[in-house]
Amino acid sequence: MKDYQAGYIKLALPKGRFLSPTASLLAGIGLGFQDYSDKTKQYRLRSARFPSLSAKILQEKDISIQVAVGNYDLGICGLDWIEEFLVKYPAGALVKISSLNYGEGSIHVVASAEVGIANLNELSAGSNDYRIVSEYPNLAEAFALNLRMRRFRIFPVWGAAEAYPPENADLAVLWGKSGAHIATQGLIPLERLLPVTAFLIANRESLENKDLSQILMCFSSKLTAEPQTSIENGLDISEELKGSRPLWPAKEINLALPDGHQQAPTAQFLKRAGLALQGYSEEVVSRRPSADLDWLGIKVIRPQDMPLQVANSNFDLAITGEDWLLEHLYRFPSSPVKKLFALGFGTVKIVAAVSQEMPVADIDELRSLVQSNKFAPLKVASEYIDIADRYLRDNHINPYKLIPTWGASEAFLPEDADMLIDNVQTGKTLKKHKLKIIDVLLRSSACLIANKDSLASSDKKEKMEFLTQKLRAGLK
Repeated sequence: MKDYQAGYIKLALPKGRFLSPTASLLAGIGLGFQDYSDKTKQYRLRSARFPSLSAKILQEKDISIQVAVGNYDLGICGLDWIEEFLVKYPAGALVKISSLNYGEGSIHVVASAEVGIANLNELSAGSNDYRIVSEYPNLAEAFALNLRMRRFRIFPVWGAAEAYPPENADLAVLWGKSGAHIATQGLIPLERLLPVTAFLIANRESLENKDLSQILMCFSSKLTAEPQTSIENGLDISEELKGSRPLWPAKEINLALPDGHQQAPTAQFLKRAGLALQGYSEEVVSRRPSADLDWLGIKVIRPQDMPLQVANSNFDLAITGEDWLLEHLYRFPSSPVKKLFALGFGTVKIVAAVSQEMPVADIDELRSLVQSNKFAPLKVASEYIDIADRYLRDNHINPYKLIPTWGASEAFLPEDADMLIDNVQTGKTLKKHKLKIIDVLLRSSACLIANKDSLASSDKKEKMEFLTQKLRAGLK
């Protein structure tokens, strides 16, 4: 496309938390994009002031990676995701230009208020095998190594890290508005790793070989030194806040429920099944709802994390999507996770899609195109890396390159990827972005999954059967 020729400058802009302040910043420095707002439904933007400047709206977690690999010359995203990348790839092509002076909160290392870890010295001096949960696994590992922790394990999650301590993790590395905000979740901040501020970043090769001076000049009035990232230990948390969330009492059966888009239909299903919950409805969600069954413990976490958490015996049962179960089983074929039954809601299709301009109608025609060296290699964007990998191998697509994404994969085509593998309900979003479906990999709906060892346990069997039969009653 014209926008992505050598003389053009490509800017990656964030969705989500930084969209509104970034739009305000760009308007204030004369780089405003007309359709960049909370209501935007577009991914591609053009600058009225600079004909050579184009922008694309991406999930913030993807921006640092996309700038580093050279798909974009400049980008704006949070310092947390920048440092998460740089910790693992310090010699990469990602360059921090400057803080943009907006953002909120910090990344903290936290522990449950119930387990008595009060300072970092206890972590480095002890011989415990600490379990650390985080959306930021690279930052979490760097923290543990810098502290010289003797034994630790990192558990990456898609989100909701605050739900895991103390039962399923000893520590969490997570975002929080403040120490007091963290304390309201029953957690104690032990260390502040870095502030979460928006940063302007660049690709090193673009800085060296492209004329970015006009664009950087617009930002010049906003460019500042990097914010202070020094350690802040011993944060002042009052005693009354420390005990704000009681320890989750040990339960005989543990159930994981989904947050996000699946929360509302799951709450409706549980109501039909006659399972009375407090703190989990279409409007209200607590990370730790309570049930009228005194032996049942419940946590609300990301559906993507559930199969691995059930496999690790952190939960006996969970409600997740068949797509995420299959993604897990492709990666861990011997996993002790079993699908019990589908629940009849949250139905989607996992599809392969390409640009409408690509001259193929199905996967066989795409294979022929790849074999004719039209792609070197075929670039495939997806949240479902293991499903995508299996599908490409089964269909003898070679060579190919997988691009992991954190959602909104349709934004990557056609400039940054040739094909996406994603979930759709109606396919309208794909059509809107001028994409077409060339294959349906599978159909997925919400399902109940279980740990096989829990199902076989004489101590749990009776209550597991009671709960699964109760949930069956909710099926339409």
